[in-house]
Amino acid sequence: MAVVKSCGTHSAGNSTLSRFSASILVLRWAAGVPAKSPRQTRSEVYATECPGLGGEVLRSLDASVVTVPGGEIVQSLESGAIAGGEWVGPWLDMDLGLHKVAGYYYYPGFHEPGTGSTLGINKRLWESFDASDRRLIEDATAAEYTRSLAEFDFNNALWLRRLRDEGNVKILKFDDSVLKELYRISKDVVAEAGSGDDLSKKIYTSYRQSFPLIMDWSYIAEGAVLNSRRLT
Repeated sequence: MAVVKSCGTHSAGNSTLSRFSASILVLRWAAGVPAKSPRQTRSEVYATECPGLGGEVLRSLDASVVTVPGGEIVQSLESGAIAGGEWVGPWLDMDLGLHKVAGYYYYPGFHEPGTGSTLGINKRLWESFDASDRRLIEDATAAEYTRSLAEFDFNNALWLRRLRDEGNVKILKFDDSVLKELYRISKDVVAEAGSGDDLSKKIYTSYRQSFPLIMDWSYIAEGAVLNSRRLT
């Protein structure tokens, strides 16, 4: 989440994306994978509901990817229409009832370690506000972004514990060979998405420059601290 939050709110890509939003008269601010059966090999990762670039990665692995309305994922899993689904995390996944129809819960979510929410306001409306109102909105969105991150971190931890305690769902890590293949294909998919117009190229370049910096810091800071807590 540190990678997502830092790259999404402080990198040059964020300001570039804001310029794009302004060009279409909108101002914006940054405001687990269940399956019915084991999926560990390259050829049977998913027949699943997984939208966006993550879905494109899975298609490259010969998976059949469909977009299902959130309220229909449980029914689709139960009926066998899909073999796996992607939603949010333990908190909202269990609230939706995915743990009642899926026997396996895989991590990590290779395609989306965290969600970056945004607030959009029509540019003309924004320009009608005085400076104090603009600053109030900017500060409120920044506060909500931080608050929602803390809320989801805590509740996902709480509901993951409940999922473990119930003992009806096997929580498994994707095999390293699968993760390596997913990462290899992901790089190509994201690169292609960032190779279109000049603005896409600028955002992609910023992403590529920021990502290794935040990764390095995250491993030393959060990663090292968490690993040290596991020492016995």
